[in-house]
Amino acid sequence: MDNLHVKYKACVDACLRAYAASSYCAASCLKEEQLHHMRNCIQLDMECSTICKAMAELLSMQSPFVFSLLPLCAEICESCAMECEKHEHDHCKECATLCRHCAEECRLLLS
Repeated sequence: MDNLHVKYKACVDACLRAYAASSYCAASCLKEEQLHHMRNCIQLDMECSTICKAMAELLSMQSPFVFSLLPLCAEICESCAMECEKHEHDHCKECATLCRHCAEECRLLLS
């Protein structure tokens, strides 16, 4: 394994976990009884899922564009986590935790 792959691995893993958690959270929120209270959460879940999947793919390709997108991924993950923390559902709590971790890993690569 080359050094760049090793350097990116933790962030790729965090992105994939946040991608899965935010996708699951969006699908679960759609099943909640008070759906109108979940709209912002669902929107941010979908945005987070999209950026995290793309980020994992670009990191895996060792794309030079990752350094332009890492701050955006961190920002979306933080926004998603903040919204999910407003809700008491287990899927929201898990999503918030994994999105915060992803944001941290993105910022670590920037430092």
